[in-house]
Amino acid sequence: MDFPDDLQYTRDHEWCRVQGKRATVGITDHAQDALGDIVYLELPAVGDEVKKGEAFGVVESTKAVSDLFAPVSGKVVEVNSPLADAPEAINEDPYEEGWMIQIEMSDPKELSDLLAKAAYQKFVEEDAE
Repeated sequence: MDFPDDLQYTRDHEWCRVQGKRATVGITDHAQDALGDIVYLELPAVGDEVKKGEAFGVVESTKAVSDLFAPVSGKVVEVNSPLADAPEAINEDPYEEGWMIQIEMSDPKELSDLLAKAAYQKFVEEDAE
């Protein structure tokens, strides 16, 4: 499993890359692997508000349908619209081409609840036991 150092993670298996007040969000390599082949994705529209810990979309694979949870609160300022026609990019490259949304954070302090790489890796390993 690949867990980049520059990301922060949720216990729901989303990742967050912070640049200034913007957070780019996707699902982790572990999540896409557990889901299997992703065939459909439902994301919010630009301008929608998302709230930390609440569902912002849905990912559907050949195995399951899962909600996507916002790691931070704020306004959606960009959506990776090519994923609508090519959701398999999430399986192929979850951290670059497979990013889902960008959020303009309303409260950057919420980032303190996210996990660093080592803590997330430990969480995944303990969850597998």
